[in-house]
Amino acid sequence: MDINVDLGKVKDGGRKFPKIIGAVAVVLLVLIAVFSSIYSVGEQENGVVVMFGKVVRTDTAGLHFKLPFLQQVRIVDMTTHGFGIGYDVTDGGQNVTVEDEGIMITSDFNFVDIDFYLEYKVNDPVKYIYNSSQPEAILKNAALAAIRSTVSDYTVDDVITTGKSQIQAEIRDRLYHSLEKKDIGLQVVNIQIQDAEPPTSEIVQAFKAVETAKQGKETAVNNANRYRNESLPIAEAEADKIIQQAEAAKEARIAEAEGQVSRFEKMYDEYVKYPNITRQRLYYEAIERILPGQRIIISDGNTEQLLPVGSFTDQETAGAQSQGPLTGSSRRGTSGGSFTDSNSEEGGDYDGE
Repeated sequence: MDINVDLGKVKDGGRKFPKIIGAVAVVLLVLIAVFSSIYSVGEQENGVVVMFGKVVRTDTAGLHFKLPFLQQVRIVDMTTHGFGIGYDVTDGGQNVTVEDEGIMITSDFNFVDIDFYLEYKVNDPVKYIYNSSQPEAILKNAALAAIRSTVSDYTVDDVITTGKSQIQAEIRDRLYHSLEKKDIGLQVVNIQIQDAEPPTSEIVQAFKAVETAKQGKETAVNNANRYRNESLPIAEAEADKIIQQAEAAKEARIAEAEGQVSRFEKMYDEYVKYPNITRQRLYYEAIERILPGQRIIISDGNTEQLLPVGSFTDQETAGAQSQGPLTGSSRRGTSGGSFTDSNSEEGGDYDGE
């Protein structure tokens, strides 16, 4: 069997093969350059075009072109994201408590376990990429700082019950100013308290006991206020009555004193006119007050005839005459006269004139 090989054709084929390979490579390179120069940006994305480490432009949604091999594009998701503070969500969707994040102290030195959910988004893709290597971690640390600073300004009652809305607003405001200073290209959309309770079962029971005691305190205060409101008008009325009685007694004492002064002044005027007679009258009146109901006998000091001071009825006069003159029982008075006491129960009145 004879085989005839055309060596010229073989040599021509050997020369054409490298050219074919080169042509194929060029075509491939062109295709790669064309496809790498075209890129698309999604509706909720931004594309940051970088060349030699410098940002050239930022592209929004649509189809765009770039220089192949020289420019690179980094796509940034601009949608809203979120993460929990005080808990983590597992792959199975279960919440796992993170005590290092959730346990906080309040202004009245009580502990509280509080969970938040923070929503954020990228507001500047260039700053988000180049101003920080871990912007989400910085955001979480800033949120924890703002949360602890705010919760420490409130009591445990406010944190657990009535102060949640105000706490959320203050945290959002503090975090907004903190992110402005850090300038990492992130923006807080919302932060919300998920749950707030005492950290352990023992503290839960103690907190319930405190709440019960507070309710008891409020009840006692309300009862005391009701008793005060009921008793105060009665006490005020009694006080007014006592004051009125005291004022009346004061006026009576003043009137009595003024009357006594007037009487003394009149008596003094009479005393100046007739000193001896007035002095005797005062003496006899004093004796009447000291010895009430006793018979008073007056003597002039020069006779043994004693004159009784009293009602000079016929019966008493007759009895005095039957007894005869009273002697031996007289006593000297301060006015120069003398008097004696009898056993009679009736007393005499002396006119003094």
